[in-house]
Amino acid sequence: MTNSQTNKRQQEPLMLEEVKILLAGNCLMHLSLSIAAGEVVTIMGPSGSGKSTLLAYIGGFLPPAFDGSGRVWLAGKDVSALPAERRHIGILFQDPLLFPHLSVGGNLAFGLNREVKGRAARKARIGEALEAINMAGFESRDPETLSGGQKARVALARTLLSRPRALLLDEPFSKLDADLRIRMRHHVFEQARAEGLPTLLVTHDEEDARAAQGRIIRLAPQGGAG
Repeated sequence: MTNSQTNKRQQEPLMLEEVKILLAGNCLMHLSLSIAAGEVVTIMGPSGSGKSTLLAYIGGFLPPAFDGSGRVWLAGKDVSALPAERRHIGILFQDPLLFPHLSVGGNLAFGLNREVKGRAARKARIGEALEAINMAGFESRDPETLSGGQKARVALARTLLSRPRALLLDEPFSKLDADLRIRMRHHVFEQARAEGLPTLLVTHDEEDARAAQGRIIRLAPQGGAG
């Protein structure tokens, strides 16, 4: 991606301070953690251990059935009380979640940081993003005509175009076939490090954790949600 070195210098750690996730009064998780710029930390655990719910709390979209407390610090700022759209935290889910009514270029334009002004500059940035994921010239394509791997790459490019300050990965490789899974792991982790993004991966897959090449936190099963 362009400007990766500049982005890397600007990034700061993602820090979780005494974060607790509760469901019906039961504590699913109690965690303090610091993730450095460009570091990938993996949280492993089975369904019900609260790992995906933790990402929801960090990202600012915790479901109302849960209660969360503790502070989320990013770029030296407590973002715990901010709405999701103001936290500057990117997230990738199991499904690419591309907008079906928009072209590939339209999907990328939706994620493009507002600091990029003017039609020509925005078009150029989208073109650069597609070239970086080996999909140059795909601007006008309907997302429904893409393969699963292409959709996953577009979703990643859209997330990075928003210039996030941290990246959350909610088992984004789990629905890919074996060969594509290997390639997407490499691409996602490579881009996260190139952009200097503190990255938190949640997964139940040991191969995902090994590919991340970072610290691994293992959770015991609890009652609740994944």
